[in-house]
Amino acid sequence: MNALEGAVGCGERLRQAREAAGLSLAEVAGRLHMPVQVVAALEEERWERLGAPVFVRGQLRSYARLLGVDLGELLQQARIAPVEPPKLVSHTHTPRVRRVAESLGRRAVYVVITAVLAVPVWYAFQSKFGVAPPSTASLDVVPDAASVAAAQRADEPATRPATERAPYIASMTPLARQAAEPQASAASAGLTLDFRGDSWVEVSAPDGSIVEKALVRAGEKRSYAAGQVARMKVGNASEVDFQQGGGSVDLAPYTSGNNVARFTVSSDGSVAPVSH
Repeated sequence: MNALEGAVGCGERLRQAREAAGLSLAEVAGRLHMPVQVVAALEEERWERLGAPVFVRGQLRSYARLLGVDLGELLQQARIAPVEPPKLVSHTHTPRVRRVAESLGRRAVYVVITAVLAVPVWYAFQSKFGVAPPSTASLDVVPDAASVAAAQRADEPATRPATERAPYIASMTPLARQAAEPQASAASAGLTLDFRGDSWVEVSAPDGSIVEKALVRAGEKRSYAAGQVARMKVGNASEVDFQQGGGSVDLAPYTSGNNVARFTVSSDGSVAPVSH
C-alpha cells in the first residue's frame, strides 16, 4: 500500500487553487524552484513518480504555502508505515558429515591443482638452471698435459667478465611516479557529496546538459571531477556533507528556506552562490 494513499484530494485542491490564482504550471514551478513535471505530478497525485513519501509531503506543504491552502487534515490521514527489515529464514539444512566431506573434497582438489601446476614448473627449472655434478678424479693418477689444456679451454667462457654477459636494465619507476602525480592532483580537486539522509541532486555540465538528476538514499556518495560540473542543486541540504578538493564546504550560505542548496562550480572546483 502506498504510504500517501490517504492524501487523495490534495492534488485536486492545489490545482483548483492555482487556477483560481491565475497561475500556470510553469509559474508555480519557477516560484517553488521545482521542475514542471514535479508540479504536474503533485496535482495529478502520481506519488510513485516523486520518490520517498517524506519528500512528497515536503513538496505538498511548499505548494500549499504558496497558494495559501491548508492541507493539514488530508496530510494527517497519510501516515507513513514503519519499514521492517525482511527476516532471513533458512529453508535448507546440510548435515555435518556432508559439510566435512565437502570441505575435504575442496582441499583435495586444491592440492591436486597445486601439484599439477607446480611439478612441471619445478622440472623445467631444474632442467634449465640445474648444475651438473662436479667431475672427480683419483688423487693417485697424475693427469697428462693434454687433459689439463682441454679443461682450461672448457673453462674459458665461464671466466669472461660479467659486463659481457649481463645486459644493463634501466628502471622506469621514476617515470611511472611522475605520470601518476598529475592524476592524483586532478583527483584531489574533485567534488564529493556524502548523504547522511535521503535527498535529491540535479547536476548540470558547463554546456548546460544534465550530468545527473536523481533521488539519493542515505548512506550513498556522489563524486564528480572539477571540470565536469558547472551548476548544482541539492535537496535536504542540511543532511548532505559537501567536500571540494579534500576540504569540507558549508552549504548553509547557499541554502534557501526550503532546505535546497544552489551553487555554481568553476573550472578549478571553487564554489560560488547562484547569481539571479
